[in-house]
Amino acid sequence: MSTETFTLPDVGEGLTEADILAWHVAVGDEVTVNQVVVEVETAKAAVELPCPFDGTVAELLVAEGETVQVGSPIIAVAVGGAGGEETDVAAEPTAPATEGSGSVLVGYGTSAARTHRRRRRPTSPEPEPSTVPTSAGGSAGRARPPATPPVRMLAKELGVDLAEVSFDGDRIRREDIRRHVETSGSSSGSSSGSNGSAEAGAAPPSTSSDERRVPIKGVRKATAAAVSASAFAAPHVTEFVAVDVTPMMETVEKLKAHRAFSGVRVTPLLLVARALLSALRHFPDINAHWDEDNQEIVYTRAVNLGIAAATPRGLIVPNIKDAGALTLVDLARSLSELTTTARDGKTTPEQMSGGTITITNIGVFGVDAATPILNPGEAAILCFGAVRRQPWEYQGEIALRQITQLSLSFDHRLVDGELGSRVLARVAAVLADPAGELLLD
Repeated sequence: MSTETFTLPDVGEGLTEADILAWHVAVGDEVTVNQVVVEVETAKAAVELPCPFDGTVAELLVAEGETVQVGSPIIAVAVGGAGGEETDVAAEPTAPATEGSGSVLVGYGTSAARTHRRRRRPTSPEPEPSTVPTSAGGSAGRARPPATPPVRMLAKELGVDLAEVSFDGDRIRREDIRRHVETSGSSSGSSSGSNGSAEAGAAPPSTSSDERRVPIKGVRKATAAAVSASAFAAPHVTEFVAVDVTPMMETVEKLKAHRAFSGVRVTPLLLVARALLSALRHFPDINAHWDEDNQEIVYTRAVNLGIAAATPRGLIVPNIKDAGALTLVDLARSLSELTTTARDGKTTPEQMSGGTITITNIGVFGVDAATPILNPGEAAILCFGAVRRQPWEYQGEIALRQITQLSLSFDHRLVDGELGSRVLARVAAVLADPAGELLLD
């Protein structure tokens, strides 16, 4: 019997590191090729990694919550026949084939072999206790509390030890964590390792009881870097317009009752997205990006429509590929799938890349207007505010109408005031009277 070591692969977009969100196996578990063994969080999204070996889990080499560099060993699997002698085994980078099987890790390619080696420990006649290592001290030997990765991330941010949380049902939920925090009277947690400061010789960053420190990594780290680069690289201009969207809201209700949309979620965001796509058909030059290296403006034919989504891990912007080619029903389905996938933390790196223009919906938070920062590499972002009943001039009289604020931020290097104004005015006009082009497939 020999031990094979699975190293963290590059899961897409040339990323260099990932955080271990949750192990799905424990020491002593039997695993098969392509069985999901761990969920990791990159700067783009959460990704499930399948195992490239058949065998028994010999060791989990990285704890949940730790950051791992691409190419680092994360799990050791005992494979092959009997035998307990120590053997030197070269760690394979991604998806080595098991002996005689020719299997390759599904979804990831291979790269040049690395020279890192680790010595296999002699096999024990009895399997080790089925436990998962954690960064918090004193948790070895306990069963891992059942919770989804977003809930685990919330617990980590609040400094809560999941083993101390009481819950009903089959798993811990966000409400259970918040109730635990309120009951304990502190969000800093009693576990010495909740923020990674329990390592030998590490001094706590602060002794103040009114502070809570959370390491910046994963999606939040990537978002911080991206918006900083965008804000200081692209000269932003933001324009605003107030719109009577009473006809849009009436159309939303009609679509909900239409048989073509049976089983499909219809929201005002659907019509805002369709209005923006209509504006891009009339003014395609805003679907572009600035190529600094070649000093060129690159115009893109397909509209990959990004939707800013707030998730437990931070802000992400997945996009709908070639959204302009979709019917209204298909666009509604794509929006629903995108939202559900983002909320569940299952957005793939491919869904996060290649966006050309973005919509951010702050209205769901009851906010009227904003000056959004461009998604890096895009020329414009449309902001949709809250819809409120307000006095408004309508057909020569003052009436209560449903009003919203739209704002458009754009990169003034490649979008001048005229183009930006025409795009925003077109979106407003379609939402004010959606019966025509908005529903045209």
